[in-house]
Amino acid sequence: MTELSAFIEGMPKAELHMHIEGSLEPELMFDLAARNEIELPFKSVEEVRAAYQFTELQDFLDIYYQGMNVLITEQDFYDLTWAYLTKIHAQNVIHTEIFFDPQGHTDRGIAFKTVIDGISRALKDGEEKLGITSGLIMCFLRHLSEESALETLESALDHKDQIIGVGLDSSELGFPPAGFQRAFEKAKSEGFLLVAHAGEEGPPDYVRDALDLLKIDRLDHGNRALEDDSLVDRLVSEQMALTVCPLSNYKLAGVTDMRQHPIAKMLDLGLKATVNSDDPAYFGGYMNENYLAITDSLGLSKDQILTLARNGFDASFCIQERKQAMQDQLDKYAAEYNVG
Repeated sequence: MTELSAFIEGMPKAELHMHIEGSLEPELMFDLAARNEIELPFKSVEEVRAAYQFTELQDFLDIYYQGMNVLITEQDFYDLTWAYLTKIHAQNVIHTEIFFDPQGHTDRGIAFKTVIDGISRALKDGEEKLGITSGLIMCFLRHLSEESALETLESALDHKDQIIGVGLDSSELGFPPAGFQRAFEKAKSEGFLLVAHAGEEGPPDYVRDALDLLKIDRLDHGNRALEDDSLVDRLVSEQMALTVCPLSNYKLAGVTDMRQHPIAKMLDLGLKATVNSDDPAYFGGYMNENYLAITDSLGLSKDQILTLARNGFDASFCIQERKQAMQDQLDKYAAEYNVG
């Protein structure tokens, strides 16, 4: 292990863009299928991993939704979330804000309460047993109607104490932010923080609409914003954080060569870029693997790596006291390496 690799692996981190359903490793998928007597279209873990060789977002989403079918009981959702938490604990992630897709479950007949109680119970245990603070963000599936999103939001109101924010994910092209303006206005009026996927596959105008129409507090992805200089200037001036997902970008061919990944340019431009794993079971890496991939490909310095980590803490939806405590922990770590 190189000194830089050791630096990354030991560094405290926050993750702000991770879909809990996307952390379903093939081994757990098989275990849950057996427990719930569900027949999978795969004969082995190896077959599942082979099926993960997709090259575009829709191919990924097809298998992603198929994998969800093994999640039935509250314990299933607990086990899924706990597996993720133990994985990131080993990678020195000390705070996480995870997405979940209730419509992907309620449309299968799984009760909203079943989903959120299982996830929330694991997050509570994660803080008590692993020291990982967390927040839960409910996402609307943009390929479904705004009426469905509004119904989902209504279901969430009984669980406001378990949810910090509302987001927008799934297939981006052809489903612009404008289609969900009412749902986001309602979510804001209920006190939820707002995020949205924009500029992953969609054009810069989708990013602008997420800012102007959805009035987001944080931007998920945002890569294609770099195609519009005035939009970049706005994102910098507003200090809008971008939750960037390097291995996801590469796996889905938004970036075809990691040496061309835009995250270094984002830092150079003054954008508040952060590193995240998106759907780690499907994209071949959790937080450390994402940091290592961009560091190896782009030749990032320790100072740049620290900036990305600081951005993650600063962009979190934690209370200020927790943010400061995490920044202090990072500063202490940096001092051990005489950087930062």
